[in-house]
Amino acid sequence: MAKRFSTTGYAEAMNDYIPYGRQDISQEDIDAVIAVLHSDWITQGPAIERFEQAVANYCEAKYAVAVSSATAALHIACLAASLGKEDIFWTSPNTFVASANCGLYCGAKVDFVDIDPNTYNLSIDELESKLVKAKKQGYSPKILIPVNFSGQSCEMEKIAALSKQYGFKIIEDASHAIGGRYQGKPIGSCQFSDMTVFSFHPVKIITTGEGGMVLTNQKELHEKLIRLRNHGITRNPNLMQKNSHGSWCYQQLELGFNYRMTDIQAALGASQMQRLNEFVEHRWFLANRYNQLLQDLPLILPWQHPDSESSWHLYVIRLKLDKINKTHRQIFEELRDAGIGVNLHYIPVHTQPYYQQLNFKWGDFPQVEKYYQEAISLPLYYSLTQENQERVVKTLQEIML
Repeated sequence: MAKRFSTTGYAEAMNDYIPYGRQDISQEDIDAVIAVLHSDWITQGPAIERFEQAVANYCEAKYAVAVSSATAALHIACLAASLGKEDIFWTSPNTFVASANCGLYCGAKVDFVDIDPNTYNLSIDELESKLVKAKKQGYSPKILIPVNFSGQSCEMEKIAALSKQYGFKIIEDASHAIGGRYQGKPIGSCQFSDMTVFSFHPVKIITTGEGGMVLTNQKELHEKLIRLRNHGITRNPNLMQKNSHGSWCYQQLELGFNYRMTDIQAALGASQMQRLNEFVEHRWFLANRYNQLLQDLPLILPWQHPDSESSWHLYVIRLKLDKINKTHRQIFEELRDAGIGVNLHYIPVHTQPYYQQLNFKWGDFPQVEKYYQEAISLPLYYSLTQENQERVVKTLQEIML
């Protein structure tokens, strides 16, 4: 058996390993963090508001709330939308488990909507069909969490029209998608959603190390999100339920959490925001180059909806297995053995053991299951060189043919 390379294996040690994603940190980023470390604030200080304002301005949204992770952002977004016990929420099965876990944290019940076979986002046809059936059975979801997979927006205008018809709120999971656009407007504008969530994990478009953010255009939601990230506490006398005892006074109005981002992280994020367009433009260049280099191989390449301009967090291929004499697993593992750090986004959430305990099973959502059996995420990140990209393609070609 061939020796397997891991992320700590020999190939990486020889600077020969190509990861599927990685952050890009400049000297300006380092200087911004150092400046905070020399300041009076390293937790909840002015860098937080600067970062929030930078993202809100870029996305053309009114409000932004920075938190410790995108999972935290999804959780408090669900709470701000009053999701609770016995409520029902729907999301895509083609996502990281956080998109479903967040509603379970609130005591709600989850269900999924199968994906579109072209975009790998939540299918509008499946969503409408499921809503019709649910209405006949006397219920509807309280919240829908559409996921902008790989950086490409869902068909948000159609989703918003269905939300008005069926009365659900929309939390747009755009963890992959900062820097992307939909119908000419930045993803995160909340034009067709109540709230939008971003992730700043190191493999995303920009990073704060760990971190997330919720954007909204609704003042009431913004005020509640601010409280929920900090134990449900307010220092605003206008929001207090009893008279303030003095300038030191704070009141806990609800059960919140310690989901705060630090000034250290926010300084890095604000610095990274200055290069967001540069990051996305280069990802576009690399994605288009993959399209050209891979066009003659037995693959399904990523398809882009004409209303969407992806931020290209991921570049996902699908194998035409009927034209290849190897299995999906063989190709994936041989790429890894060759030092190509491919990944698979995602294992369908409903097939995870925990969710199968909630009575989901294989066969429930056939489109996402078929996708899972064919998909591979190729390396894509800002500092990926053309030479390494060519190596990825050449290695794939040698393994497949």
